[in-house]
Amino acid sequence: MDERPEPVQEPSGGALDRRAELSEFLRTRRARLKPEDVGLPDFGRHRRVPGLRREELAQLAGVSVAYYTRLEQGNGRNVSAEVLDAISRALRLTDAEHAHLTHLAKPKQHKKKQTGRAQQVRGALLQLLDSIEGVPAYISGRRSDILAWNRMAAAVFGDWSALPPQDRNWARMVFLRPEYRDLFVEWESKATDIVSYLRMDAGCHPDDPRLSALVGELSVKSEVFRRLWATHDVKEKGYGVKHFRHPLVGDLSLSFESFRLSDDSEQVLITYHAEPGSPSAEALRLLASWGTDATRAGKDSTAPRT
Repeated sequence: MDERPEPVQEPSGGALDRRAELSEFLRTRRARLKPEDVGLPDFGRHRRVPGLRREELAQLAGVSVAYYTRLEQGNGRNVSAEVLDAISRALRLTDAEHAHLTHLAKPKQHKKKQTGRAQQVRGALLQLLDSIEGVPAYISGRRSDILAWNRMAAAVFGDWSALPPQDRNWARMVFLRPEYRDLFVEWESKATDIVSYLRMDAGCHPDDPRLSALVGELSVKSEVFRRLWATHDVKEKGYGVKHFRHPLVGDLSLSFESFRLSDDSEQVLITYHAEPGSPSAEALRLLASWGTDATRAGKDSTAPRT
């Protein structure tokens, strides 16, 4: 392990507007559907807005237009799980989107107190990270904060211990640090993922001042973040393949897996591995043999863009 993160001071910040989040989420999901997508006739009439009309969506969900209109205006009070299920089916929501809609429409009151609590990584998990050889691994928490990592993660992603605690955050690194544009071959895909994760957090913790402050900061500093945030897309951490252009070993293709912890569902262990016998596996072996020298060399050879 490089080091345990220091406690991050809570910045001042207000809450995200849950009613506005609910309204915009439903509107953007409705806008992406066409009548033919859901089996409705399209008579070619001029549509003032893209996507389905409210009355069409209400018809598909089996609710009154007035009821759905109130919901889309942000009034999810007393809405039943059955109605949310019907609207989710009508909107063709993914599992993550369905969960996000439920969080926005039926928030759990106990969540507000939990957001102020600093997330701690169990000692046994820190030992586990230390024991993982040759595999980059780290633990991510709320707001995509990086809570703990192993030596190989530092060799691939950079020396996170050199960053101020508040900057050990995927959103800040991806949108505000130029070297991460160079590291991720498909940078826009990584950026889209990060924003989608933050949206899920916003649904679970609309009263989190640190999340609100982070969104505000990135909205001011990054036009790309503003554009992606406005889509209201949501996504759960999962698995897949990421492609890197490492300053020392060149191109890497690594498969990643996400493991949500049983005792804290907001902490996720994420590992990266290469296909055995591949050039990427050899590159990871080389990085492992360099140890901390790889981290320092990578830092020295990554020049910020002008």
